[in-house]
Amino acid sequence: MSRDVKKRLRRTMLFLNAQRPSLMKDAYVYAPDSVIFDLEDAVAENQKDAARFSLYNNLRSIDYGEVERIVRVNGLDTPHWVEDIRASVAGGADGIRIPKCERARDVRRIEEAIESAERAFSRKPGSTLIMAAIESPRGVLNALEICESSERLFGVALSGGDFRAAMQTKYYPSGVEMAAARGNVLIAARASGVQCFDTVFTNIDDIEGFKSEVIMNREMGFDGKSVVNPRQIAIVHEIFTPGEREIREAERVVTALSENANDGVGVFLVDGKMVDIAFLAGARRTLALARAGGVYKGDL
Repeated sequence: MSRDVKKRLRRTMLFLNAQRPSLMKDAYVYAPDSVIFDLEDAVAENQKDAARFSLYNNLRSIDYGEVERIVRVNGLDTPHWVEDIRASVAGGADGIRIPKCERARDVRRIEEAIESAERAFSRKPGSTLIMAAIESPRGVLNALEICESSERLFGVALSGGDFRAAMQTKYYPSGVEMAAARGNVLIAARASGVQCFDTVFTNIDDIEGFKSEVIMNREMGFDGKSVVNPRQIAIVHEIFTPGEREIREAERVVTALSENANDGVGVFLVDGKMVDIAFLAGARRTLALARAGGVYKGDL
């Protein structure tokens, strides 16, 4: 499995109802980094088979180009998830999103089903990635074991709706009700070397509130955000795209580290600030984000 695939840029993940071909067929034109075809909450119980059929045909017939295709399957406590995985893998989905993940063993059950489906449908072994949605207090407390559960796992995502309900609270503009969960899950992801994504912002008319939350996400260190409306995509991409000053600072750090490494110097000054090798990953990520945002054409 390519490390580059697991670490690809995922600033936005756009949720789409897998039962609605009209929504799915043109989603790539909005240029999200990833789409999440939803077989779970968006689909009524008596429509699961129809949604799965729609999903399979969509995966097989539509070219999404560079947009990653992930499927949110039904929960492990339902009778649907195995067939969800089979249809997703047979159709060629890039990844599976596990809802309501609470333990490492949840990930391993999904992984076993994926491995079986890859064999059954002649998919390359290991080609179907996994992400886990953490939606409960138990999931937050077990975030580290979830993050370390599988080589296929590329990231974890917070889901605020169920978490807020379990914590007997509601949405607040300050984000105070999600602060502990965001911090704990993000730390677990960073300790494990996987990506981390924040929950959706459901009030699509509150543009300023959405912008404030995305700015907080970037400042905290999240890799990206789940979104529910195409209008939210450009906002996330703009906020996650570094400005001119950040780009130039990152360039100077990368250049200085390369030059000083050749001379055996490990710690030095860049623009009056002490810099060492620990700064390199952040500088390179800044340039990668700038390149993805179309504001950097360099080759560092």
